[in-house]
Amino acid sequence: MKRKPSRDREAVLSFPKMRKQPGPWNNRIPGGLAILHEDRDIIVVDKPEGLLTISTEREKSRTAYFILTDYVRKGVAKSRNRIFIVHRLDRETSGVLIFAKNEEAKFRLQDQWQDTKKQYLAVIHGHCEQRAKTITTYLAENKAHGVYTTTDTRNGKLSHTAYKVLKETRDYSLLEVDLLTGRKHQIRVHLAGIGHPVVGDERYGKGQKRYQRLALHAHSIAFKHPFTGEQLSFNANMPAFFNTLIGPWPPPNAQAN
Repeated sequence: MKRKPSRDREAVLSFPKMRKQPGPWNNRIPGGLAILHEDRDIIVVDKPEGLLTISTEREKSRTAYFILTDYVRKGVAKSRNRIFIVHRLDRETSGVLIFAKNEEAKFRLQDQWQDTKKQYLAVIHGHCEQRAKTITTYLAENKAHGVYTTTDTRNGKLSHTAYKVLKETRDYSLLEVDLLTGRKHQIRVHLAGIGHPVVGDERYGKGQKRYQRLALHAHSIAFKHPFTGEQLSFNANMPAFFNTLIGPWPPPNAQAN
């Protein structure tokens, strides 16, 4: 797709450093989204599990995109204010999600996506053989929209997922996961592939009992602002459901420090 011309560089540099709009942040809006940050070019939110990022054939309005479009238009349907999709989270996954408020911001964020640090928290079944590891496989998608590991390098896409064990209990482990490539269902497929599916993953978990939700959370994201170049980092607190599986985290003494 042909990109539209970039904004005039001198006009961009004339704005204040962060191009901010008034807070306060961590402000919840209808639909369950919490705004972590907003300025003239981007909105960063904490998405709850169960909410789509964008619409499907079956669901048009209960999406983060629809909710935020109404938010930036302040309920005025004829408003020209818009938001733009930068990336997505699965419906079942909660956590940090970035939207752009103009098309050039979207392009710039996507152009630097490989340099954007995306970190997740996942509770898995069992204990990993290695405390830290990078999983590397080729991933492909079948006609039923399921993702699987393949040795076919022509049809599969090379995918890397790094994890580190943070805590273990009798039945579960809490992992810090770095998403090094951004394939569909990548974390879920990779962890299931080493024999430790994410808790609550009914698609790739193979016969698990039913849980309240998928224990996968986009915990943090770090990136450069698309216009100012300032390094930004945002975090979404670990959902309470995770604590029911693995107990307190971080440990009380770590919180005190």
